[in-house]
Amino acid sequence: MTVSSCASLASALKSNPSHLTELDLSNNKLQDSGIELLSPGLESPNCRLETLRYTKVGFPLSVSCASLASALKSNPSHLTELDLSYNKLQDSGVQLLSAGLESPNCRLKILRLNHCELIVSCCASLATALKSNPSHLTELDLSYNQLQDFGVELLSAGLESPNCRLETLRLSDCGLSETHCEVVALALKSNPHLTELDLSKNNVQDSGVKLLSSGLESPNCRLKILRLDSCELTESSCASLASALKSNPSHLTELDLSDNKLLDFGSCGDVHTLGH
Repeated sequence: MTVSSCASLASALKSNPSHLTELDLSNNKLQDSGIELLSPGLESPNCRLETLRYTKVGFPLSVSCASLASALKSNPSHLTELDLSYNKLQDSGVQLLSAGLESPNCRLKILRLNHCELIVSCCASLATALKSNPSHLTELDLSYNQLQDFGVELLSAGLESPNCRLETLRLSDCGLSETHCEVVALALKSNPHLTELDLSKNNVQDSGVKLLSSGLESPNCRLKILRLDSCELTESSCASLASALKSNPSHLTELDLSDNKLLDFGSCGDVHTLGH
């Protein structure tokens, strides 16, 4: 598909009524102007689109993000899932997109931004969106972006907000060290909605797990799934995790410790799933 296809699709989305609820435009060279042409259809009161996938289009999405933000602010917006993964979104794109996420008309629940060349500053914009009233976002995937510890620290301001309803947070391979675990633990203590957390492929280390476990032990923590595969852990992490599993109540049902050097001495029980 090329750019001109988007004008035709926009016309279809504006039809009365449009019954289309899912649209996947991934792996097409639509460029920024493609979403700009599609946007009038997304903003139409006749549009009932719920899921839009726009991955691997291979260009900066500066104009696209402004157009998508405008669509998210439209009344009513039916869009509940947006996947922009594998695009050169960059922090400036997320800043534009966040303006739509903060709108009271936005009903987006799932936002996937993995492999989008994001760095630290995008997290401040996303935190503001998570603090908006109401925030409908329940799943956020920021994996494979170099957010680093300070990025997660910025994001945690949103995670700790009483308006945040996030249930799933994926931060796999985000250049994190053990330092970020302290702010994540604080989020687990204050956000009873978070049920799935992916910190895999980060340099968490045993000291990070010890910090994280203080959050897992909190009576406010409702985490069910924790992924810590390939996190440079040794057997000493298991003592901290065992303490968390014995907490009252522990809601954890799945724990992934794959590709860590736990050895036999580090085996832990009292959890339904270890690894995959």
